[in-house]
Amino acid sequence: QVQLVESGGGLVQAGGSLRLACAASGTFFSGYTMGWYRQAPGKQRELVARIVNTGSTNYADSVKGRFTIFMDNVKKSVYLQMNSLKPEDTAVYYCNAVTGGSGYWGQGTQVSVSS
Repeated sequence: QVQLVESGGGLVQAGGSLRLACAASGTFFSGYTMGWYRQAPGKQRELVARIVNTGSTNYADSVKGRFTIFMDNVKKSVYLQMNSLKPEDTAVYYCNAVTGGSGYWGQGTQVSVSS
């Protein structure tokens, strides 16, 4: 079992920055992926960015060049640095971990960007 706890959400003006953090606890297998998804009101949950423990990353086209995902392998923590935020980035952001063939979700943290 893996537990994920997010932090760092909040309200920011357009053009501003936020950093999300996700602390994981529990059992991880040697290979794992951690990432961030978001869900805006009335929309489906979508991938924002993810990172493999080897360092490989991928991003949604909508955030490329603005968001950066990075991981602390020792702490099993993942972070999302969000710059140049736009109102359309407003959503609940969820941390995700996949290891040993199972997926896990955090409780979510709200990010609101005002215009």
